[in-house]
Amino acid sequence: MRKIFLSFVLMLSAVSVMAAYYVAGNGASGNPWCDGKSWVVNGSPMTDQGNGTWAVTFQGVPVGSYEFKVTNGTSTWYGISKFSQDGSNITCYGSDNIQFMLSEAQNLTVTFNGSKICLQGSKGEQEPDPEDIGATGVPAEYEGVMLQAFYWESQKLTTFHRTKYIDLIEYADAIGTNFDAVWMPPSGQGGGVGYYTKQYSNLESDWGTKAKLLELLGKLHAHDCKVLADVVINHHASNNGWAKGFAVNNFGSYGTFQISSKYICSGDECFTNSSSDSKNLEKGGADTGTNDGGCRDLDHSNEYVQKMCKAYTQWLLNTIGFDGFRYDMTLGYAGQYLSMYNLASRPFLSVSECWESLSVIQTHLKATNYNTMAFDFPLKYKFNDWKGGSSYSYLKNPSLRNKGLSKYAVTFIDNHDTFRRSNGQEFLGDNTDISQKKRQIVEANAYLLMMPGVPCVFWPHWYTFPDDINQLIAIRKKAGIHSESAVTDEAASTNKYKATITGHRAQVFLRMGSKREDYAAPEGFTLELAGDNFDIFISELTPVDNISVQPVATKLIDNGTMYILKDGTRYTIDGRKAQ
Repeated sequence: MRKIFLSFVLMLSAVSVMAAYYVAGNGASGNPWCDGKSWVVNGSPMTDQGNGTWAVTFQGVPVGSYEFKVTNGTSTWYGISKFSQDGSNITCYGSDNIQFMLSEAQNLTVTFNGSKICLQGSKGEQEPDPEDIGATGVPAEYEGVMLQAFYWESQKLTTFHRTKYIDLIEYADAIGTNFDAVWMPPSGQGGGVGYYTKQYSNLESDWGTKAKLLELLGKLHAHDCKVLADVVINHHASNNGWAKGFAVNNFGSYGTFQISSKYICSGDECFTNSSSDSKNLEKGGADTGTNDGGCRDLDHSNEYVQKMCKAYTQWLLNTIGFDGFRYDMTLGYAGQYLSMYNLASRPFLSVSECWESLSVIQTHLKATNYNTMAFDFPLKYKFNDWKGGSSYSYLKNPSLRNKGLSKYAVTFIDNHDTFRRSNGQEFLGDNTDISQKKRQIVEANAYLLMMPGVPCVFWPHWYTFPDDINQLIAIRKKAGIHSESAVTDEAASTNKYKATITGHRAQVFLRMGSKREDYAAPEGFTLELAGDNFDIFISELTPVDNISVQPVATKLIDNGTMYILKDGTRYTIDGRKAQ
């Protein structure tokens, strides 16, 4: 009996020293985060602080991308739904796991009181200079409409017309007449579509020659149409082996650069894959974002990489003649670096491909100090849910507009990655002939073009239905609908939708669906367009003189020196205020 009693006491003692909660995350050997243990449910015990709060501190966590949950040591996991920014000095995001990025090594403390999880860093997040917040890349109350002038492998396909530079030159007048900005494919040499670029400064690509690119830029600029370069700086392709032969990038007066393995993130496949011929080469720091498995991930915490990316973006704008940027795969590196490059080059418009949930896009915009716009992927998936026939409720106050962030939203229905890639992301499925889907596509574009944000029309849609889409663009411009336009009197149900949108010169009343006539147009509005399954009414036009629009950054050459002029202030091309 005594032995049983002693065994029971010992068992109680063992239970009493066990932690109630643990931290489990993406640990890695040699990294103090989660004690180097990867998703071990009871790997990192938390200590009772005596006030109902449990905590654990990890010392010297390096730069990188991290995620975690709090567990009870067995089957219960607490993730993003329990995270609280109130009490945390590091921004977290995610749809399940709690995710965050560190751009500076520091100690990290996770606390949990049973209802909320907090994350404190010993250095927190650096507060930016107020003058650097929203300083570039986001034109205020912008009335422009964008065109994506390519799609996947449209440099060689014939369906919906090939879109090499020489082909777009033929369309330059029509593009410039209707659109204010054009998003072009990656211009650097890389083969195919160009997203695995091998040489940024070599503009001889599968899309055409440098001479034809410059000719196209000139023809579009003649219509005051801005042109966005597709900037792929998350990853870079090698010409020899995994990471043994990177090309020289010559950006003229902005410098010459050649990366090597020591500028590649330490977690890249070239160092971790057993079949790599480069796994024993010198490596860079930890990745500050998510990894791309198809190419070598650049270490943006490295000053040399930063100088190269600044030179590249400045060269694209001030030597080649682009006006802005579409940044590829921007979750591949911390948002502060995108802001750094934009502050150095001062693009007219910048848009980030942050292909994630609404909460992640919000966090990303904050990380960039609001020096970029972002593609509104949540709205794109609302279009997919609706598909021109399902409930119109999907279209009511969605995505970035719902968060008051229309100013930063580039809206779209489809793009090169979501269209015909056999990944189930298409607006109307794998359409062998989208001309058979005219009603749904034109109706979706009617919504897109009457709403705030910067609408980005997709080339196959415009090429197939140019008259319909051009007419919609003309109505948007007539009313002066802009990126920050207010949407009021919005209502929706299964078979009808309505909204009033306020532009600089007029208001537009849009109604859609089979039962749209249940919604009467406001008094004083006249029918501007009766479409297939939608109607657009417009109010009386008002003078523009009373409209105050913030001027955008423009280029200025004075005595042979290039400056950026914004709000009456001159900046040098490296982002400093001119003396």
